[in-house]
Amino acid sequence: MGPSPPKPSRFTRPKVGESQSSPNLYVANCGPAVGLSYDTIASVFGTFGEVKAVNPADGSGVRVIVSYAEEGSARNALESLHARPCLQLGGRFLHIQYSFLQTLSLVNDPLPVALMASELNIPGLHLLHDFVSLEEERELIAAVDEMPWNNLSKRRVQHYGYEFCYETRNINAKKKLGELPSFVFPVLKKQSMFAKYGIPADVVLDQLTVNEYPPGVGLSPHIDTHSAFEGLILSLSLAGPCIMEFRRYEDGDWNSKASLGFDMENSKTDSNFVRRAIHLPPRSMLMLFGEARYAWHHYIPHHKFLYDVNDSSNLVTDIFEENIERR
Repeated sequence: MGPSPPKPSRFTRPKVGESQSSPNLYVANCGPAVGLSYDTIASVFGTFGEVKAVNPADGSGVRVIVSYAEEGSARNALESLHARPCLQLGGRFLHIQYSFLQTLSLVNDPLPVALMASELNIPGLHLLHDFVSLEEERELIAAVDEMPWNNLSKRRVQHYGYEFCYETRNINAKKKLGELPSFVFPVLKKQSMFAKYGIPADVVLDQLTVNEYPPGVGLSPHIDTHSAFEGLILSLSLAGPCIMEFRRYEDGDWNSKASLGFDMENSKTDSNFVRRAIHLPPRSMLMLFGEARYAWHHYIPHHKFLYDVNDSSNLVTDIFEENIERR
């Protein structure tokens, strides 16, 4: 058995001969672990130009990547903030250098793996990094593990709201299992964060599926049944990272099918499709609606990892899979 694949760095320093400037800045001593939210960081760095995104540089919570729309903005920020106290960020000394986003790919697969949703160019797909904190993640996992599991062939699941039937891939609307469990309430309280993506603040979320995926176990390509999970799918990843892939088949007008309520096939045999892949880090929230929800099959490749999952046997994804309304 060969060695495990190396753990890749998301960002890297420029190589010899390459330009030393970049619109991306690696900023140390800055992040949620020291009490600085991504919004606060974006606001401060935004005084130097348009900030496209602020993302974690790693899992430490004290290092971030600030991505500008223009290299000049990054240069001005670096020259003004590097190695000196920033009063707007609690007087912390920031250590800043240029950083370059690497193109990652799956093991033995040339498909690039995106780190941000904007790289996929799929309308209706958004990824919110660090949607829950480390402490909230620990509390959620502990609460979930106290509840009874249903054992499937390769994974364990929990269902709340309505009973889900895997034979028909639909819910039993006549068999309500009860209200959503209390452990999900802290997540529901953050529902207002979806407003910037056009999701109403009063959207009703009443169906929850918890999936536990052991290392090496994936999920076959599918589009969630329209009548069971309607306009919005939310998926919170806990305990470990994974790669999620998306396929779009050239088989007609998805918008008309969605509006009429047709259920698309959950398996395809033809090869006429477009593929995309994205890295889902722990504690991130994936949002699917519109085209991303109805036109793209999503799945987790079996036995295909970008890197080790820290030897964790408790890879939990799709913990929060809801619909907007029920007919």
